[in-house]
Amino acid sequence: MDPDHELFTAIVDDGGLAAAGRRLHISPAMMSKRLARLEERLGARLIHRTTRRLALTPAGERLHADLRTILAALDEAERRVSGVSAIAAGPLRVTAPTSFGRLHLAPWLPRFLDDHPRVDLTLNLSDDFADLIEARADLAIRITADPGPTLTARRLATNRRILCAAPAYLDRFGTPRRIANLKAHRLLAADGQMPWRLVGPKGQIMVEGRSHVRTNSSEVVREIALAGGGIALRSLWDISDALARGEVRQILPDFEGSADVGLFAVQLPQHNPPLAITAFVDFLVQLYVPTPPWERSAIAPGAQPL
Repeated sequence: MDPDHELFTAIVDDGGLAAAGRRLHISPAMMSKRLARLEERLGARLIHRTTRRLALTPAGERLHADLRTILAALDEAERRVSGVSAIAAGPLRVTAPTSFGRLHLAPWLPRFLDDHPRVDLTLNLSDDFADLIEARADLAIRITADPGPTLTARRLATNRRILCAAPAYLDRFGTPRRIANLKAHRLLAADGQMPWRLVGPKGQIMVEGRSHVRTNSSEVVREIALAGGGIALRSLWDISDALARGEVRQILPDFEGSADVGLFAVQLPQHNPPLAITAFVDFLVQLYVPTPPWERSAIAPGAQPL
C-alpha cells in the first residue's frame, strides 16, 4: 500500500490535514507536501482546500471509495491468513434525522455496542440533508422517496404518515368525516411540508392549504398538535406512542401519506465495505424489518385502530 494513499484516506476520514497529521504524527507542512506530490503523480486534483472546509473533487471521491475497498480487502486477507475471525472494529460515523435518531436509534445503540465493542461509533443528528462525503459519514439514515441513484441504499421500512389530532381539538372543532372538510380546519405543517400528498380509496389526492402556525420545526408541529392546536400529517414512528396513549386520534383513516416515502440506510458504493458498516446495517435490519417498533406500538392494546 502506497503510504501516500494511506495519508489521503486519513485526511478524508479525519476531515482535514491537521487532524490527520496529528493522528499520523506528521507535521501540517509535510502533510500538504505529500498530498501535493500524490496529486501531481496522479495528474488530478483530489481535494479542494480552503481555510474553512475540505471538499473532495470527483476524482478524489472515486479514489477514496476505491481505497476504502482495498483497505477493507487487505484487512480481510490478513485475518484469513492469521486465522482470526473477522470482527467489526474501527470508526463508524452515522448521521440521522434529529427526532428519528433520538426516538428510534439512540435507545438501541447500547445493544449494538455491546455486541460490537471494538466499533468506535459517532452519531450525528441533524434535519439538514447530510452529504456523506462532506459530513464524513459512513452511513446515513434517510427518510425519503429517493435515496439517491449514486448511493447504495437498503430500505428498512415504509414511512407511514397518518392524519391525526388531539381529542381536545376534535371536541372543540369536530371530527372531519370527508377529506374536503379539512379546508375548514386548522392544519399544521412545517415550512415546505404542504401541500399534503395523500393516497386514498380513489388514488392520490392533494390537500392544499397553509399551516395555522408557521414554523421550520417538525417537532414544534408535533407539540402543537398534541396540545390541541390543529390537524397534522405525522409519521407513525413519530406519533405512535401518543396514539397508543390516546393523546391523539387518527382521523380519515382511508387517507395516508404516499407509501413511496421510506426509511433507508444509505452509504457510498463499495465492493467490500468495512465490517463496522455491514454490522450496523444488519443491526438496523434486525431492528426495523419486517415490523418496526413504532408499528408494534401503534397496534398495541388500547391503541386507536389504524
